[in-house]
Amino acid sequence: MNGFERRKQNKIQQIYNSSFELFSKYGFQRVSVNEIAQNAKVSPATIYNYFGTKEQLYADMLMNWMDKQLEQYEKILDSEYPFSEKTKEIIILEAKNLKVLSDNFQKSPFSEVGGLMQMIEEYNEQKVMQFFIKFVALGKQEGYIRRDLTEDVIMMYLTMYKNELGRYWETTDQGRIMRSMDQLMELFFYGLVGEKQK
Repeated sequence: MNGFERRKQNKIQQIYNSSFELFSKYGFQRVSVNEIAQNAKVSPATIYNYFGTKEQLYADMLMNWMDKQLEQYEKILDSEYPFSEKTKEIIILEAKNLKVLSDNFQKSPFSEVGGLMQMIEEYNEQKVMQFFIKFVALGKQEGYIRRDLTEDVIMMYLTMYKNELGRYWETTDQGRIMRSMDQLMELFFYGLVGEKQK
């Protein structure tokens, strides 16, 4: 990457950071491109040159944020930790991310930003599913996930668990959840009965 391209990428990242901060604090409607530009220390023209519209900036900023979260999950999955520890870290991060989204983007302009829901669905189909397939393969390889379970059933189970933990995370003392996390992970892997009897 040459100097020009690096400066451009740095500016774009500044714009993403500023727009995330302002949109999450004040909502889509109450933030102007001028305010984002001022906060990012760039000109409004720069934002329009890179993104075209405020709606496109919002969509791109959200995709950028999702990419960063997925990168964290990938790093955890590629780490040397046991699979159970990796799963615990990923589920905790996902619960925190669900809270960030619900706290900061409840009034997001899904109807105002054309195609945003479709972009998120495509993102999930392409990037999240690739990660999920890699996660399941590793879990099966290490003996933490039964080989006879289909990806659809595993995905449903993970989604239910993650969503409920995220909802609980929003309404409960997070320190209490963290103290219970080891027990919650045992339940996640072995259920109420405990490890399957041979």
